[in-house]
Amino acid sequence: MKRIAVMTSGGDAPGMNAAIRAVVRYGIKKGLEVYGIKRGYAGLLDEEIEPLSFASVGGIMEKGGTILRTSRCPEFVMKETRAEAAKILKRHGIDGLVVIGGEGSMHGAMFLAEEQKIPVIGVPGTIDNDIAMTDMSIGVDTCLNTVVDAIQKLKDTASSHERAFIIEVMGRSSGYIATVSGLVTGAEAIIVPEVPVNYEELSNRLLQERERGKINCIVVVAEGAASAYTVARHLEHRIGYETRITILGHIQRGGSPTAFDRLLASRMGVAAVDALLNGETSVMTALQGGKIVTVPLADVLKEKKKLDLHLLELAGLLS
Repeated sequence: MKRIAVMTSGGDAPGMNAAIRAVVRYGIKKGLEVYGIKRGYAGLLDEEIEPLSFASVGGIMEKGGTILRTSRCPEFVMKETRAEAAKILKRHGIDGLVVIGGEGSMHGAMFLAEEQKIPVIGVPGTIDNDIAMTDMSIGVDTCLNTVVDAIQKLKDTASSHERAFIIEVMGRSSGYIATVSGLVTGAEAIIVPEVPVNYEELSNRLLQERERGKINCIVVVAEGAASAYTVARHLEHRIGYETRITILGHIQRGGSPTAFDRLLASRMGVAAVDALLNGETSVMTALQGGKIVTVPLADVLKEKKKLDLHLLELAGLLS
């Protein structure tokens, strides 16, 4: 193997730049030529491929987003599109590919590897933490810190004005961000797609807490469970609080990555290069029990990552 490429695909996540940097610098030290593909699979099809050097990735580790930029590429679901992508990689002399991204990106990586026989290694990068077989994905820790900071600031206003704040967070169909951020900020309620919500029971509990003297209320809702507006409509007329809605939105995906995300991304980037050099393909780097391992993409994508419901129980016990 002489020449490899790295790309970021799907939604951006803090720490992607640290992973790119690790792939480039470690790859060069291993005697490889390293190329960057801009705008993910869409950029690959447009042949936006350029060489990267030590200097190319200098000073990027602390930056959010991705210097390679990213996009979504719906047409990559078609076999003929993937075949064209494989031809382009071969035409540019690319012997192996590192794909950094979320679940959709991992599907593309698996199909390229298994259908088109391109050696591909996936690196999980998504704030949702919804990719199976890895304890954490790149970007999750930074996202959680952003959300926690926002909730803490909203709690100050909630206490000052004796209000209920309904805070909607990201996560697609996963309630991980809502659960952890709600737990560590002492939210009165957490609504996630994994657990059906009984609004009458929830309203009664919040009303009881108000009667005990609680002067504010924080409800964290995952976007995959309901909209903040829906939750507010169910609760406002029942709990006796003035309700305010905050949708954190894409602020959760930005910002300088935390030390944890920089370290995780660096370790996974190096592991991805090692996997290519060791002849592995159609695998993903993963954090398991503190160690970086590789796991088959087919197993990763076989089932959805499950939310640890004990965290929800803990949040309920401590709220």
